[in-house]
Amino acid sequence: MTGSKRNIGSDLAKVDAHVITAEEYEEIPELPDQFFAEAVEHRAGKPVKRGRPPSASPKELVHIRLSRQVVDAFRAGGPGWQTRINDTLEAAVRREKEGAGSSSP
Repeated sequence: MTGSKRNIGSDLAKVDAHVITAEEYEEIPELPDQFFAEAVEHRAGKPVKRGRPPSASPKELVHIRLSRQVVDAFRAGGPGWQTRINDTLEAAVRREKEGAGSSSP
């Protein structure tokens, strides 16, 4: 390291050389599982989100083969094209249900 070292006001060599004894471990309270469940992780001083809340109607991952024309048309609309395909299919399912409910045998 070039340049001057910053004085942090601590003897790090002494701290590194210290070996924690069994008696010192006894002084440390054991943390319950609830502590970790309620803990908020921080990075760079900001809380880290733990992910999305569970959805009431989660989507299912499937593999489907679509024609190139369909994929190109939806991709041309920009980001969110897979969501637009899903919305289009949901609308088709609703129309199908409405049509099946109004027809008489």
